[in-house]
Amino acid sequence: MNEHNGQNEHNDVILVVDDDFDIRDTLADVLEQEGFEAAFAADGLEALEYLSRNPRPCIILLDWMMPRCDGAAFRAAQSRNPRIADIPVVLLTADVHADTKSVAVGAAGFLRKPVQLSVLTSVLRQHCPGAVQSPS
Repeated sequence: MNEHNGQNEHNDVILVVDDDFDIRDTLADVLEQEGFEAAFAADGLEALEYLSRNPRPCIILLDWMMPRCDGAAFRAAQSRNPRIADIPVVLLTADVHADTKSVAVGAAGFLRKPVQLSVLTSVLRQHCPGAVQSPS
């Protein structure tokens, strides 16, 4: 049993869920340069698996349109699991209806791709104040 399964325990990792490898790779570089630690999942199913085996992230950046398990299906599954239901989710998507979809699924907000670095880091610092480390 994972000893980090307490509902209020989390670490300062940002979970990025996106099916586009190039976006995950770019965000990995950008987040590292900005001093954030991140974990990555290619879709909602991988994200749920990650969440079942690791400490809670401080925030989840969630793409909306993904194969296998899209943003809506992930949010439905997350909402049903009391251990992870309250982890803030911000949609990170090119979807033109991100604003209404984020409200419909109870997300903490949304960012449209391509996202400006200053906006992204501001949102991350708001939700993960302890996540910023000294860049290497």
